[in-house]
Amino acid sequence: MPSLTEWRVPPANQPRPGDYAFDLDKTLSSVVGLHSIIPPDAFSAETLGTERAGNGVVIDDGLVLTIGYLITEAEAVWLHRGDGRVVEGHALGFDFESGFGLVQALGDLDLEPLPLGSSAAAEIGDRVVVGGAGGRTRSVASQIAAKQEFAGYWEYLLDEAIFTHPAHPNWGGTGLISSRGELIGVGSLQLEREREGKAEHVNMIVPIDLLKPVLDDIRKFGRVNKPARPWLGMYTTEIDNRVVVVGIAGKGPAALAELKTGDVILAVNGDKITSQTGFYRKLWSLGPAGVDVPLTVYHEGVTFDVVLSSTDRARLLKAPRLH
Repeated sequence: MPSLTEWRVPPANQPRPGDYAFDLDKTLSSVVGLHSIIPPDAFSAETLGTERAGNGVVIDDGLVLTIGYLITEAEAVWLHRGDGRVVEGHALGFDFESGFGLVQALGDLDLEPLPLGSSAAAEIGDRVVVGGAGGRTRSVASQIAAKQEFAGYWEYLLDEAIFTHPAHPNWGGTGLISSRGELIGVGSLQLEREREGKAEHVNMIVPIDLLKPVLDDIRKFGRVNKPARPWLGMYTTEIDNRVVVVGIAGKGPAALAELKTGDVILAVNGDKITSQTGFYRKLWSLGPAGVDVPLTVYHEGVTFDVVLSSTDRARLLKAPRLH
């Protein structure tokens, strides 16, 4: 990941103060850089790496909202202000369902929190800023290109994600700022879509309204205080109305059941599956983590039934180091 000094957004894509009714520079100062170190033996180290960098947004006194994968299993977190000052942070926790993560600064950030707006009120075509750490030169003047369902290969589903264009090149944990200067989402991914015959990049943003019901729980408990969804440890994609396994998480239920890359999930508990979203919703409807999940699977000409013992994925993760 490039450091703050090595890159900047092309000038044509940077936000200009005169285009907004709020104090752009002051608002963007609430976005900080985030750098985390993860133990090599952590469950997520193989897929997400042992050193992760991105952004976060100050939403309360010393409280920084980011995207959860940046801080999952972190043993050390540093927060970087725009002026170069660095403050140590502690990973408070994260929410698997939304993808949000929270970090508490252990020193004085001396930054004003960004007020939370309404992602539901945001409309396609709205002018927004995707704010990165370092101010205007590392932020993107963007527009809301779409609001629609999003399914991730890692057993993740948002009923209505926000997509913005042009895309921010260092998207993880960026702040989606509305025309009112309020935080309405946090950057998660960069995706490619086809538009008028050309490929273009968009950012997938997690809507801020998903944070409001779970914020207090994550602060207090490090996670949402309710039974976890069942997790299978299976990475899938949707190809021609079929759900195909493209990877298996080590030590997860799918690995223990000896499922393989290339398997096709035909049914969950006897109900035919034709989409990734249908697969997730049926899986999660069976009950909380620990529930048995009967699958019908097709592999190299053979169809068979198998029952997976689901689990809470948090059980495989290292707890954050306490200070």
